[in-house]
Amino acid sequence: MDIKLDPSRDDLPLMANTSHILVKHYVLDLDVDFESQIIEGTIVLFFESGNRFKKWSSSTEVACRSESNEACRFRMPEPCQIPVTSTKTFSSKIGYDDFVICGKGGKDTSGKDGNHGNQEQASGISSSKHCCDAGNHGSEEFLLVLDCCDLSVLKVEEVDVAAAPGIEKFTRSPELRNQIVHDLVALPADRWREQLDCYARCSQAPGCGELLFDTDPWSLQIRKTGAQTATDFPHAIRIRYRTKPQGRSVTWTSDQSGRPCVYTVGSPINNRALFPCQEPPVAMSTWQATVRAAASFVVLMSGENSAKPTQLREGYSSWYYYVTMPMPASTFTIAVGSWTEVKPEICSPNDLAIERSSSPSEADFRYVGFCGHMEYPCRFQNASATTQKIIPHRVFAPVCLKSACQETLLPLIPPCLSAAYSVLGTHPFSRLDILIVPANFSSLGMASPHIVFLSQSTLTGMSQLCGTRLCHEIAHAWFGLAIGARDWTEEWLSEGFATHLEDVFWAKAQQLAPHEAQEQQELRACLRWHRLQDEVQNSPEEMQVLRPNKEKTGHVSDSGSSVIRHGLNPEKVFMQVHYLKGYFLLRFLAKSLGEDTYFSFLRKFVHTFHGQLILSQDFLQMLLENIPEEKRPELSVGNIFRDWLESSGIPQPLQRERQARAECGLAQQVSAEVAKWVRVNRRPRKRKRKDREEVFEKVRHRWCELIVKHKYTKAYRDVERFLQEDQAMGIYLYGELMLSEDPRQQHLARRCFELSKEQMDRSSAEVVAEMLF
Repeated sequence: MDIKLDPSRDDLPLMANTSHILVKHYVLDLDVDFESQIIEGTIVLFFESGNRFKKWSSSTEVACRSESNEACRFRMPEPCQIPVTSTKTFSSKIGYDDFVICGKGGKDTSGKDGNHGNQEQASGISSSKHCCDAGNHGSEEFLLVLDCCDLSVLKVEEVDVAAAPGIEKFTRSPELRNQIVHDLVALPADRWREQLDCYARCSQAPGCGELLFDTDPWSLQIRKTGAQTATDFPHAIRIRYRTKPQGRSVTWTSDQSGRPCVYTVGSPINNRALFPCQEPPVAMSTWQATVRAAASFVVLMSGENSAKPTQLREGYSSWYYYVTMPMPASTFTIAVGSWTEVKPEICSPNDLAIERSSSPSEADFRYVGFCGHMEYPCRFQNASATTQKIIPHRVFAPVCLKSACQETLLPLIPPCLSAAYSVLGTHPFSRLDILIVPANFSSLGMASPHIVFLSQSTLTGMSQLCGTRLCHEIAHAWFGLAIGARDWTEEWLSEGFATHLEDVFWAKAQQLAPHEAQEQQELRACLRWHRLQDEVQNSPEEMQVLRPNKEKTGHVSDSGSSVIRHGLNPEKVFMQVHYLKGYFLLRFLAKSLGEDTYFSFLRKFVHTFHGQLILSQDFLQMLLENIPEEKRPELSVGNIFRDWLESSGIPQPLQRERQARAECGLAQQVSAEVAKWVRVNRRPRKRKRKDREEVFEKVRHRWCELIVKHKYTKAYRDVERFLQEDQAMGIYLYGELMLSEDPRQQHLARRCFELSKEQMDRSSAEVVAEMLF
């Protein structure tokens, strides 16, 4: 299946040819330079060839140019087409110039100073010219395609893994490099420490020949002369590269204490501007990374180990992390900054017991059940891990937020983790770091393996916002990470589940009585109902569908490449349809089947599908198969697809339910309280400045909405402060300021944007700019 990519659309291409060859492990060795705002180093990729490789029916031509250095370069795919592995689709229409090598100490200005061709500026990927033998023209050769953009690729070479010391212990064929990699990848899970050590030694082995490479706007393409199939292609390659300051996968900024930092922002393009990789979720891989930075910085990363710094030359430290559970490369996360570890002022015996709890050893893995995933050291097969209610955790933040974290966040982590365990069972990951990220973070939270980012906005006021958001991100450990969507357009499989589970976890964390939990959840459902109504009235219909590809969901091209519909639309980041409709579907199923029946099934589903990728039908079919027929009236996969997943707007079953449902007691109390305060606010009274400051700290967003609504000019400084300090929540406020059609409020919105736009992530800045101009 050839997929055409229209450059004028907002679809995100996944270019990697994963049907023919898969990355099984990455070894990253990186230096972080804050002065130049560049991450530079090498990445070694270890491959396993797929079962669909074959010789190509047509050749990869090499286009030679009459240049002084007699360099020639193989032909490129047209920018508007995702390459399939057969090279007959390749043509050469655009030339590229040499990249500029920037020394440390100054920002990389490549792509800005006129030293690149137009296409290279557009693509954001630097590439070099390569010498090749003109006699190879017309040869049939395999082409490796990796997802990549906003990177300067400096060199690609085959790694001579046969030269790694001690390699003979891991292979029967130490002279065959690809066989060595195959044997290394195939090592059993109980030898994971040896495997990581061998990967590290192989990654440091010398090169044994440079490989030809080239780029287009979304990919890095590599070939080896004479390698005609994926089996022949080198199974261990090293890429030397550097990021660009303007790269979209990471943000260089300052934390709330004014200190420099850099972190992955959950960009729509994921990690392809951080390292060349295979982005499609089917490319499940492990990784290990060594990161060097100035000694004053702390490096946090998706990793099973709680890394400690190793001192290097004066003023520099090295940090090492690893992951043994295969995950999509998009889940890799890094944050480097002057973070402070936040600890309780007084450590309880429970805190000390958790702190002593460390990653399990190989001996701990006593197989207690069958798992359906590829082999790895799985916690569901670890007898001690299956009884661990609270996993080891750490909190990091800028020093100025230390007290707020101690007061608000730290006390919530153990009860929220314990609540999640009581609902779903075994924690999929062995530990958790939580980082309070800079003010320019555009969301309230983001979960990655072993690490969660939280916005500083969650620390304000009482524990409700922080607790519910923490529960939401903890839920992603099961749904979104341990169990992922095979097709990224089915975002509801992650966000719908996390939204539904956050209420359940939070009620248990608060130790609410059943009737109190029900009333709290009914009130939250009422609020979400109104939010969903607003969302469907103010968003394009085609972006309201939870399964937009319908019967083609999960389909890819022959090479493995595909397209994520609307994946680059900046407004999509702020849409909540997948959260809300997914939440209401799961709530509908739980109510229809009974809470006890539904959550008993969900625990079984987690045990069956952890470590795997799923589609909607996998969940729905197993659900209906495990429910007695008398308990599932008129429920079928087809009906659920039609009513909930494949239609825009509000699902008919949900409309009928909301029309028939009477307002719960708690919601009635809230309505009465609102009416009371409306009456009270009509009375004239004076308010001290201190009172207003306390109100602002506790209910910032609602306070600012009231300021805008009533044009309370004396408090416009509060709005300005909110828009700069709480960017995760403030973007909607720009819309309120502009809709007011008040010149002073519109001027305020534009001034705040001018002050903040350089720190905003790209999607937020684009959406706000569209509102303002």
